[in-house]
Amino acid sequence: MTVALAHEISGPRSGAADAPVVVLLGSLGSNRSMWDPQIAALSDDCRVVAVDQRGHGESPAPDGPYSVRELSEDVLALLDSLGVDAAHIVGLSMGGAIAQWLGAHAPRRVLSLSLLCTAAKFGEPQAWIERAAASRTDGPESLADAVVARWFSEGLAKRDPEFVRHYREMIASTSAEGYAACCDALADWDFTADLSRIAAPTLVLAGAEDPSTPPSVMQVLSDGITGARFEVLSPAAHVANLEQAGAVTALLREHILGGGYARGRRAAHAEGMKVRRSVLGDAHVDKSIEGTTDFTAPFQDFITRTAWGDIWSRPGLDHEMRRLLTIAVLTAVGNEHELDMHIRAALRGGVDADTIGEVLLQTAVYAGVPNSNLGFALGKKALADLSSSESEDDSQT
Repeated sequence: MTVALAHEISGPRSGAADAPVVVLLGSLGSNRSMWDPQIAALSDDCRVVAVDQRGHGESPAPDGPYSVRELSEDVLALLDSLGVDAAHIVGLSMGGAIAQWLGAHAPRRVLSLSLLCTAAKFGEPQAWIERAAASRTDGPESLADAVVARWFSEGLAKRDPEFVRHYREMIASTSAEGYAACCDALADWDFTADLSRIAAPTLVLAGAEDPSTPPSVMQVLSDGITGARFEVLSPAAHVANLEQAGAVTALLREHILGGGYARGRRAAHAEGMKVRRSVLGDAHVDKSIEGTTDFTAPFQDFITRTAWGDIWSRPGLDHEMRRLLTIAVLTAVGNEHELDMHIRAALRGGVDADTIGEVLLQTAVYAGVPNSNLGFALGKKALADLSSSESEDDSQT
């Protein structure tokens, strides 16, 4: 069951009705005020939703243990309650784990990811199990000194002890069960093998002096997420958005508003167009592009990025298998236009006619003879047209 998360909505001060939504997810032991520098800056042009995660700040703290999936589903429920279809997700530390889960498991809800001082795996489980036990026994107060020492660099701690003391109190005031149950979630967290499932444009930010998730740990994220941009800030420890507030905010604005998201869409479109041409052929694609109008352009962009740039580009099936599955499905639903196009494209792409025939026979058994009869008729005509075309080519050589 999800938890109704306490949150704060700011902006856009620009008044734009279509302003992008940015969701800010913080560290273990924090509340939403840790994002104050970014809220102030981003809310000029964005609708900023700063969140208290389950067991933190003003959000409820049900008995644990929790899982990262549950924490993530809380965020999805919040987006649903706000009527937000998709958002730019910014997560630091534990918030970054939630952002990764959303990127892989709810890709349609994620416009971009910004992963700050986080990891695909936060060390070994035993350390988190022990920290959870300490929180339940003695409260986060018993952990606050050790935790805040990791949040900020030694130089900042010496220059501004009052600043550090404020955030120590933030940690100490966290719900004992909420803190412990989130430790349980991090003990079980290992997303290393799933990073390749993230397709959203991703910014990865590390603190050079971060002892918890150093740049070497965050390099795993950068290497595992296709096309991710990796930046290291110094001096900065674990809560880099506070120690390097100006630099982090500028990078977030650039990623969200200044091209990171757009670059990701362009890259997905370019990859999709390459696959689309390899499957359907240049002549067909050129004809489709020539017929594009202002009305149809968004659909052309959508189908190129999603069908061709995402699904057809996945490594799980080769293109021949995807061609045959497409023919089977189109036969089953009786989509004559698309079926004719894909049969012809498959033949031009070197798929054996007998193999296509076997697919149509198999479909006849499970989807009905009339639909497969249509498939055979279209295949017969496509083979005749292809043979005629080849004969004309031979006569001209």
